[in-house]
Amino acid sequence: MYLLISDNLAEVSVLRYGLAVILFVLHPVYGDVSYSIPEEMKRGSVIGNIAKDLGLESGTLSARKARIDTEDNSVNYCGVNVNTGDLIVQERIDREGLCAKRASCVLKQELVLENPLEVHRINIRVQDINDNSPQFKEESLTFEIREMAAKGARFLLDEAHDGDIGENAVQGYSLQQNEHFKLNVKTKGSGRKYGELVLDKELDREDKGELMLLLTAFDGGSPRRSGTVVIHVIVLDANDNVPVFSQTVYKASLPENSPLDTLVITVSATDADEGLNGEITYGFDDVSDDNQVFSLDSKTGEIKVAGSIDYEKESSYEMQISAKDGLGLASYATLVIDITDMNDNAPVIYLKSLKNPIPENVSPGTEVGIINVQDRDSETNRQVRCSIQQNVPFKLVPSIKNYYSVVSTGQLDRELVSDYNITITATDEGSPPLSSSKTVQLSVADINDNPPVFEEQSYSAYVSENNKPGSTLCSVSARDPDWRQNGTVVYSLLSGEVNGAPVSSYVSVNGDTGVIHAVRSFDYEQFRNFKVHVMARDNGSPPLSSNVTVSVFISDVNDNSPQILYPAPEGNSFMTELVPKAAHGGSLVSKVIAVDADSGQNAWLSYHIVKSTDPGLFTIGVHSGEIRTQRDISESDSMKQNLIVSVKDNGQPSLSATCSMYLLISDNLAEVPELKDISYDEKNSKLTSYLIIALVCVSTFFLTFIIIIMGVKFCRRRKPRLLFDGAVAIPSAYLPPNYADVDGTGTLRSAYNYDAYLTTGSRTSDFKFVSSYNDNTLPADQTLRKSPSDFADVFGDCDESPEVGTYFK
Repeated sequence: MYLLISDNLAEVSVLRYGLAVILFVLHPVYGDVSYSIPEEMKRGSVIGNIAKDLGLESGTLSARKARIDTEDNSVNYCGVNVNTGDLIVQERIDREGLCAKRASCVLKQELVLENPLEVHRINIRVQDINDNSPQFKEESLTFEIREMAAKGARFLLDEAHDGDIGENAVQGYSLQQNEHFKLNVKTKGSGRKYGELVLDKELDREDKGELMLLLTAFDGGSPRRSGTVVIHVIVLDANDNVPVFSQTVYKASLPENSPLDTLVITVSATDADEGLNGEITYGFDDVSDDNQVFSLDSKTGEIKVAGSIDYEKESSYEMQISAKDGLGLASYATLVIDITDMNDNAPVIYLKSLKNPIPENVSPGTEVGIINVQDRDSETNRQVRCSIQQNVPFKLVPSIKNYYSVVSTGQLDRELVSDYNITITATDEGSPPLSSSKTVQLSVADINDNPPVFEEQSYSAYVSENNKPGSTLCSVSARDPDWRQNGTVVYSLLSGEVNGAPVSSYVSVNGDTGVIHAVRSFDYEQFRNFKVHVMARDNGSPPLSSNVTVSVFISDVNDNSPQILYPAPEGNSFMTELVPKAAHGGSLVSKVIAVDADSGQNAWLSYHIVKSTDPGLFTIGVHSGEIRTQRDISESDSMKQNLIVSVKDNGQPSLSATCSMYLLISDNLAEVPELKDISYDEKNSKLTSYLIIALVCVSTFFLTFIIIIMGVKFCRRRKPRLLFDGAVAIPSAYLPPNYADVDGTGTLRSAYNYDAYLTTGSRTSDFKFVSSYNDNTLPADQTLRKSPSDFADVFGDCDESPEVGTYFK
């Protein structure tokens, strides 16, 4: 059952064992809540609904991390159910252990809420239950009473003590029925009851020397509890004076932490009797723990420190001291010892809450932790100043009471500092001041705020053509200073095209290592370089990325043999050069033209005659391929000359190609028979070739030869080497599509232009008549469009013969 009242209503408590009537008061200013409960409630018992009493939603307790703290961080006797809001008993609550004899026993607890920080003080008034029986100091009391004692004589009895208070404390005494004594119950100023043994009938030692009486002390609890002591009465001669203390109340002041055997005070009492009746013995009259803290010399009355004196545990002591004479008469005095506080407790820092780790993008002013500082001393000694070490982006902000918030003051960067060891120092205002420190470790959580950064601004890869698919070209590397998945880099190719094909059909990249592989074999003759773009992306959310350009350069390999453009490859028809018999030594006869699809030194060509009909008649330029006469042609030279020319490149290893060059020495085409019937097959006999050449020379070139001789002699002054220093022009159809001339290293020299003319002997004739042109007067692209009449100008004023005109087509 719960009872809710306001501040200005009287508190009501019902002290019945097993039944708790709970009262609480909601303080309108400080948010205090008060409850009243009986002691010794079972663990788990519900004290009240703190959420309802404070006007809080039950779900708020869980969200705001509600917990129960104590002001001095002692035992948490209570706990809170964050789901229901119930305040429950967590530890055994013993009122006697907490408050001893104090009439009011208040257990102070605190309800702490976070986000924002809120503290509610909970005052739990612990009501006493009758769980202690009255108890006497000794098991038996001995009184020596003179037989001459008058009727009505009073003998003070030891007070019975009960750990309980109020109605549950000692309420009365009863004496066993006897004929000599009766019991008189009296009340002290403090409200405690004690008994006096009253002589109701004179004693007669001769009649009965000893009496045994049973004294019972009972309390007012329900059910009632009691304790007994045996009173042993020894009848003696009269002792009519009791000891008398010099003071009724003794007061002393003692600083805490006083060493053992420190003299506190000396009590004294006097007895007018003499001898044994006047000998006084001092002692503590209380049955309490105070007797373990102080010692009393029974002879001198000196009270000294016998245990630990701690102001924070007990700020004052009150004790009853007795003085008894030798025959048992006694008097009593009260001793009050006040303990003064010393600054003997350093502040203690408690970490109540900590957000760890904290994200690196947390904004300045964010609360990351809560600390509580406690100092067990009092007054000035417990005033505490807190500070935080320098050079950390955090500060302390005072909050409610002795709570402080740890607040960020600047922008955090995990890549610069990933952990902080924050030292908090608390110093009190005592003299001398005491301080303590606590180190709080804070970790900074990573966020994806850094994109991957490549180690180089661009990359270059060099690979030889004809590489194997899957071969490694190069490796790219990017670094991301973020942590774990935010710093894990994955590589990929950006979409693009190379020569109209997707870039992925040329190269691939390993997503984990950044190694770039060739997907296919490259051909230098198709393309010499290309660029790809590689992206490095991290695995953060959202992911960040950066790009880099990788330039792939393909180097040439000597994988192409020289290609002979002229003379044309052998087929059903063949080409023959016509050499005049009047050709002098050094005259240009023809030229072997070849190209190489490779580049550089792989395309540097050299020409060599490997076989000839007359080895001493013709020579070939090693680099130009020009075939010239080594000497003047004589009548004894064979009409048909066959040259086998080898063209080699400068690669390693060197590649080569061969061709056959057929030269016909004759001045008159009439001397040459139909050329289409001439075979260049070396398997034909030389005799057949000689007969054909002779027939052609005799029948066709006789008149031509005469005309040519006359023309040469006539025109020699103007162009002495006009007829023989020309070059052969090759139609563009002979050139490969990817051929490119390189000055100084190519196979064609721009200083020469070549053209070919067929003889009239046959439409398929491959004979050529050599002419020379100058680049300034005849562009190269016009050499193939010359008509027969155009060539008449070559000979100037020479007589034009119909036979000469028929040589050109």
